[in-house]
Amino acid sequence: MIEQPAYTGFGFSDEEWGLLVGLPQSVLTAASAAEPDSARRTMAENAAGLETIATGRESASPLVAAVSGEIVSRVGDPEAGEELPVIAPADPRAMIEDVLNRAASAARLLAAKVDEGEAGAYKHWLVEIAEHVVGAASSGGILGLGGDQVSDSERRFRDRLSEILND
Repeated sequence: MIEQPAYTGFGFSDEEWGLLVGLPQSVLTAASAAEPDSARRTMAENAAGLETIATGRESASPLVAAVSGEIVSRVGDPEAGEELPVIAPADPRAMIEDVLNRAASAARLLAAKVDEGEAGAYKHWLVEIAEHVVGAASSGGILGLGGDQVSDSERRFRDRLSEILND
């Protein structure tokens, strides 16, 4: 007997599952790219985002738990000391717009394929990832002192994501 991929139990195609599994890490990268930071701050943002992604494995939502588990199996487990490579997009604004467009596509997909509770849990988790990333390291300031915990550009990204996802 051939074992079916986990996503078939949710009614998703391979392409749809790819969107849902790829989006959390893309949200992490876009949230981090919303404000240019030092390498140290970007690493702190990546760590906070990966931790939030990994925490999804404990979600009461089977969808969030399955997506989180797949991401962690692909990119590494922060509990094991694994870290994401720092991704610096060549065009952060274009990347952010692409992520927001994919988030809108995911919201439509979820509305069509899963119940409201599962859709809401996944969308809230994405906003939570963005929230943890933008709050992980202050921006601005001098020699790591001062600055804003969440910059205007980071806040704009988080708020736009939340608006798109109705979260």
